[in-house]
Amino acid sequence: MLDPIVNFFVKLFQWIGRGIGLLIGVILWPFLWAGRWYTQRGWILKAVVGLALLVLIGLYANFFYATQWWNRFNPNYPDTYTFEKRNVSAGEQVAAGAGTDTAKTCGNSGIAQVAADLTDFNVNQNAWISSMILYKLGLFGIDWDNTPWMDNKASFQRGINQAVRRTATELADNLGRVRTTSQIDADLQDARGNLQFDEYTWYFGVSPFGPKTPTPSYYRDAVRKLRSFNARLATCQATFDARADNLKQYIDRIASDIGSTSAILKERAENHNNGWFDTRADDRYWFAYGQLYAYYGLMKGAQADFEDVIKEKHLQSLWDTMDAQFVSALRIQPFIIANGREDGWLLPTHLTTMGFYVLRVRSNMVEISNVLTQ
Repeated sequence: MLDPIVNFFVKLFQWIGRGIGLLIGVILWPFLWAGRWYTQRGWILKAVVGLALLVLIGLYANFFYATQWWNRFNPNYPDTYTFEKRNVSAGEQVAAGAGTDTAKTCGNSGIAQVAADLTDFNVNQNAWISSMILYKLGLFGIDWDNTPWMDNKASFQRGINQAVRRTATELADNLGRVRTTSQIDADLQDARGNLQFDEYTWYFGVSPFGPKTPTPSYYRDAVRKLRSFNARLATCQATFDARADNLKQYIDRIASDIGSTSAILKERAENHNNGWFDTRADDRYWFAYGQLYAYYGLMKGAQADFEDVIKEKHLQSLWDTMDAQFVSALRIQPFIIANGREDGWLLPTHLTTMGFYVLRVRSNMVEISNVLTQ
């Protein structure tokens, strides 16, 4: 009586097995064909092809390592600066220099220091993923950002770079000069220009065709320029205008920047909530994470640079609240990013969670900005 049922399931599993075998065969066929072709060639061609394969395997091994190993990643990195012990605003003269200008000492800029260190983290302590040749080639021509793999670190780095770019612009246009009537600092101007360079340039390109200077080279030069500015500032040979209106403008620009990111997270969460199968959710998440990672340190630097303003406006409590929101957001590091429905009961909605913390940070910044206008 059970024989027909048993036979049905036997045939079903046989067909499933044949289907899996056929799929494996289709996947392996190009490799088998290539193997047969390789064995029929002469030894010179074999050597050339073999060397090319070894180079390709080496490139992929390096690419896998570069994308999966996040060297010196530390969400609590702002604590290592101990800015709270500095007790001097950026550009404020500390020592008179015994009557000589060259011996004067001034407070350097925590913002410039953090911006330089974040860029150094991106391109020196880690490989800059977005301009690596295998990242540009994608997965069989598919952009890595459209896959679930290999793009998280690249998105995180671009999020950091977005924050540093915004900061470099503010340093050059406002913070590093007296109002807008003085000359732009040459180092800050160069740093801003270098950080605005395209994020995806490799050593060779087709538009225009020919060799190019890769992206990391420009960013490394920006690190040197930012540190040069800070060294001159420490000897009172550069300017940092630590006024309340400059701090307000910087915070307003950051609030606008992360507000745009919040809108991107909202759009993705509402219109593409495919759970674990949304292949763009991870790069949206890690871009936002990178922004908050960078702005957490930059806000610590700003707290040191504008120490007098923060004391005068009694902003310490609001600033501590903002820092706590940064810390809470940076604790969320899911192994797999899921873009589930907000009212779903099975899959998490990491984009909405990150968007909540982005808006909380932005809300704290708006409060600080409002106090600065009083």
